[in-house]
Amino acid sequence: MRPPAIACDESGAEGVNLIGANTAVFAHAAVRLEPAAAAECVARLRELIGSPALEYKANHLLRAKNRAALEWLLTEPLADAASVLLVDKALFLAGKIVDLLVDQTPYPECLRRRPDARARALHRDGPRVHGTRRWNEFLRSFTGLLRTSNRRLPATTPDEFFAQTDVLGDLVAARPHLTALRDELLADPALVPPLDPLMPALADTIAFWRPENVIHDEQPSLTPARLAQLLDPAPQWRFVDSKSEPRVQAADFLAGVARRLTEETLHGGGDAELVKLLRPYVLPSSVWIGEPAD
Repeated sequence: MRPPAIACDESGAEGVNLIGANTAVFAHAAVRLEPAAAAECVARLRELIGSPALEYKANHLLRAKNRAALEWLLTEPLADAASVLLVDKALFLAGKIVDLLVDQTPYPECLRRRPDARARALHRDGPRVHGTRRWNEFLRSFTGLLRTSNRRLPATTPDEFFAQTDVLGDLVAARPHLTALRDELLADPALVPPLDPLMPALADTIAFWRPENVIHDEQPSLTPARLAQLLDPAPQWRFVDSKSEPRVQAADFLAGVARRLTEETLHGGGDAELVKLLRPYVLPSSVWIGEPAD
């Protein structure tokens, strides 16, 4: 009988900071292992890697000398007991441009939308039509317009954003809708941010596994109010420090490895053999144009 709980962790989480951030890919992993099996998995990895580090992370597994340990992880202990959802942050953002600017999808319905063919075309053609630099400036201004936290980064005002008629064209008609959404988000910080890929990734992971309980690495953005808004019904929830929970450590390994491998693929590299081992874990709902989800 399958365990009633899944354990989750993520890699590349930077909130709504999606363009020009430290990572181009977000990965959310879940494992469905008994506690004893997860502890055995972590112990075996420590044995195979042999590092004196107190806490192992994905970067230990991704070192060339530890390839055998990584291949073992992806072929034995996690088989049929884990998943990872990948998000190409720029593609995710193109999807939200279609949702909020083109379709003017109301909140909170926009939280349930995923990039469609129009978003994929926009993601592909935006840099070609406008130039990569100009397109990225536009994407950054879009995130700045809807940002409600992280005050270290400059916000974008509606006047500044809708002055970009060279990119927006006739989409300036969406100004009232987008401005109203911005005001709604600013008035209630407890609302789920529509530009945070963690939120839909979490919802899709829960929909796939349908667990009774979720154990998640500590994540301040996942407040009780947001979980209640995002998940209906919401499973029982518990946040833990990953260092004390081997099931979350296993999810952390998978999320970190998946993010690194898919970022390398996104940039034209990647290890074909490892990507092949990763592919069975990738959820179909991943927001991705690339080898792992094909």
